[in-house]
Amino acid sequence: MAKEWILNIATNRWQLNRPKYVGKVAEEIRKCQPRKLEDWKEYCMKNVNPEKFLEMQKYIKNLSKEQYLEWLRLELCKKIHEVMKKEIEEITEEDCKNYIKELIFERTFQGYLTEKKTIYEELEKALGVKIEPAPDEWDRKYNIDFYIKAKKGFIGLQVKPITYNQTPEIHNWIKWLRESHKKFEQEVGGKVFVIFSVKKNDKKEIYNKEVIKEIRDTLINLGGPA
Repeated sequence: MAKEWILNIATNRWQLNRPKYVGKVAEEIRKCQPRKLEDWKEYCMKNVNPEKFLEMQKYIKNLSKEQYLEWLRLELCKKIHEVMKKEIEEITEEDCKNYIKELIFERTFQGYLTEKKTIYEELEKALGVKIEPAPDEWDRKYNIDFYIKAKKGFIGLQVKPITYNQTPEIHNWIKWLRESHKKFEQEVGGKVFVIFSVKKNDKKEIYNKEVIKEIRDTLINLGGPA
């Protein structure tokens, strides 16, 4: 397993699994519809011609597919033994300490801020209104990240990044935030909504999309945007 992990890292890092190097294999195997592994191997050797193979044929006369595959294997081996090995040997104990520190603090925090920014921009587009960052006082006192100014009050927005494993706990988050949000509605005027965001296909999106209509209806009831 350790070897496969290293091979995967190297292959992906230098993109040796991209169509340029291996051909459009995902597309070609559907054309082939093989019943056996040998059927696919035979079809692949005859019909799949990566750009790199065709490019090398111009410079290496009579280069065969077998020779090209051997070159690809050696290229991967060379990257691991010459490049990665040297890089690994250069990593110090201090590098490891700094990396873990940055991963836990800086990167996690920046990812959190980016997710919130992505969600409020999605809301701005869906609602067609300007959404403003909440003042620090509102953030601390009322648990509000952003707000929309309406003619008859404010709409507070709390963006809560979660994972799909946490979706059954949504009602607990709403219950926990209800007291501070109710205080906002009484002291400032308006209504507060909690927007839950999840990561889907490497993209952040709103999980409880029904909240968009609820916000829009509330904005109308408050006389529209100010």
